[in-house]
Amino acid sequence: MARTSTTAPKPVKEPGRLKQMFQVFQMTRRQDSTAIWWMALAFFAPILLGIVAGFILSGDAVLGFTLWIVAGVLGGVLLFLIVLGRKAEKAAYSQIEGQPGAVGAVLKSSLRRGWTASEMPVAVSPKTQDAVYRAVGNGGVVLIGEGPKSRTQKMLDEERRRITRVLPNVAVNFLHVGPDADAIPLHKLAGRMARFKRSLNKSEVYAVSNRLSSLGKNQLPIPKGVDPMRARAPRPR
Repeated sequence: MARTSTTAPKPVKEPGRLKQMFQVFQMTRRQDSTAIWWMALAFFAPILLGIVAGFILSGDAVLGFTLWIVAGVLGGVLLFLIVLGRKAEKAAYSQIEGQPGAVGAVLKSSLRRGWTASEMPVAVSPKTQDAVYRAVGNGGVVLIGEGPKSRTQKMLDEERRRITRVLPNVAVNFLHVGPDADAIPLHKLAGRMARFKRSLNKSEVYAVSNRLSSLGKNQLPIPKGVDPMRARAPRPR
């Protein structure tokens, strides 16, 4: 009798670190044609400075000159990785900018330390797919409107009234991400949130976040992973 093979399929091997970096570089280069020049400048400028410093400060010491070059190379690699990370983040966000849920992706992955937020919106318009997101941090409560300002402003005002009824002494700030000329680009959202004046300490941020979370439990829940393009209003009973 022939034996049935029970060998499990081999798991797909994930690409190595260098291959991942190359894939990120390729994606960034395709999205931003100027990125390669900025990365080249970031890499070669410290090396050039190292060579110049070696000539000026090392004199005839070969070891000192060599160390300056090595320091320049290491500095160039570090600056290259920093620029690559910034440009790659911008390129990634440019691919999803304007799509429903883009703000939630930023809140999930790019919020700075001291902020809490959910990738799911606290309010969604079933008709227009505009949404309002909420974050809590040192700057108080921040409500982010995703969509044209002319449509999301009313939703923001309604959400602020809900918050001030239970937390009257907490600052509530507005931000807009959308097609308007004065709207915040998606890749600058996390940095813009950090610019609000500090009004809450760490324990207060935790307390306010918990209070708002309990407040949200009384609303119609929005399942995780919902497609905002298919969201519908609840049927009247």
